Amino acid sequence: MTVESWAGAELLNRGCFCITLDRQALEKSLDREAGAAGFAASLARSHPLLFSNVPVFVPAETMAEMARVVTAVEAAGRLPGYQDAALAWSPAIAQAEFGPLGALMGYDFHVTPDGPRLIEVNTNAGGAFLNAVLARAQSACCAEVLAPFDIRPSEGFGDRIADMFVAEWRLQGRSGRPATIAIIDDQPEEQHLYPEFRLAEALLESRGFRVVIADPGDLTMTGGRVAIGGEPVDLVYNRLVDFALDEPRHAVLRAAYLAGAVVVTPNPRIHALLADKRNLTLLSDADRLRRWGLPQGDVELLGAAVPKTTIVSAANADDLWRDRRRLFFKPAGGHGSKAAYRGDKITRGVWDSILAGAYVAQTFAAPGPRMIEHGETRSELKVDVRLYTYAGEVLLAAARLYQGQTTNMRTPGGGFASVLEVRASTTAACV
Repeated sequence: MTVESWAGAELLNRGCFCITLDRQALEKSLDREAGAAGFAASLARSHPLLFSNVPVFVPAETMAEMARVVTAVEAAGRLPGYQDAALAWSPAIAQAEFGPLGALMGYDFHVTPDGPRLIEVNTNAGGAFLNAVLARAQSACCAEVLAPFDIRPSEGFGDRIADMFVAEWRLQGRSGRPATIAIIDDQPEEQHLYPEFRLAEALLESRGFRVVIADPGDLTMTGGRVAIGGEPVDLVYNRLVDFALDEPRHAVLRAAYLAGAVVVTPNPRIHALLADKRNLTLLSDADRLRRWGLPQGDVELLGAAVPKTTIVSAANADDLWRDRRRLFFKPAGGHGSKAAYRGDKITRGVWDSILAGAYVAQTFAAPGPRMIEHGETRSELKVDVRLYTYAGEVLLAAARLYQGQTTNMRTPGGGFASVLEVRASTTAACV
């Protein structure tokens, strides 16, 4: 990353309000994509802090480096030595290998002056369908500002999503394409991102799939066939956070998955190999990656991008407590930033709960800043950039703006934000 491109992006993030969210255009797009008049108005009432008014500017070189990090992580994930290490601390169900690579993976980064830092990998990454619509609703104050930026970065997103599910289907040895896709989550209508399930349903139906949104308790399996309400289900788009399908209410899905009776994506093996936070200890260990056969260029890339991560144990507890102010603590199987703590904020009581659980300690990488306008006030929020990927390829980039220790959708002026790439020549038009 050049000094010029970083300085340009920082200048834009601190002072550019020429490109903003066109909320009227967003509402029309959301209603159109969902195929339901009033969908956007209902979403605005239930999720008033879901979308930020401003985009986030990221140097083009940084975007390219983040994409290379994704490729390197997934290359490491295919190495036998890495797989042995990751599966050693994984549940038994992760040993089953059916072929799928994991639909809509999420790679979360903090962007720093020294390059991107991979904070974590997620298999149930939410927001892609919402952000695809958001990206098409950005507007600029004048043509001169608009010209240098691609403000429609989600072009072709729908077709790529459809192709992704067909690819997952075929990777499990099926031919053709799945007829019925079930979007599965516990009590889906009660989930915070249920509106996204509606968008996914509409998008996939427009590509010729039959789609149902259902609770795993709605699944039945008879004679080796999985069904919902008597209708066969071919593929499950899995949005559960029970990554090992251990909970009793997921027993039918677990049995169907292990029997190969239905394609499940993402599945327990993908979570075990890529999204368990303990795997960050492997990805930040250059010696082991080199020994397992990862090319030197990828070893160096991950060495720079993945903050050093350690499994918390009784043996290193005293050292980690002393160093806590430069560390971030995360549960190994966590999701949605729950029970994650900055080391400089934890109390002895929280520390005791960390020691009692399965946690990792990650060298803290500060999130980048984005100045926002909310009402008459300007304030600085933190930025987390997420790449939504499939098979190591980036499908969409988006950001989350927030205050506090971790990402949330409770910050006035924050929420999801579009990502615009910055080159050295794009700054002058806006500031």
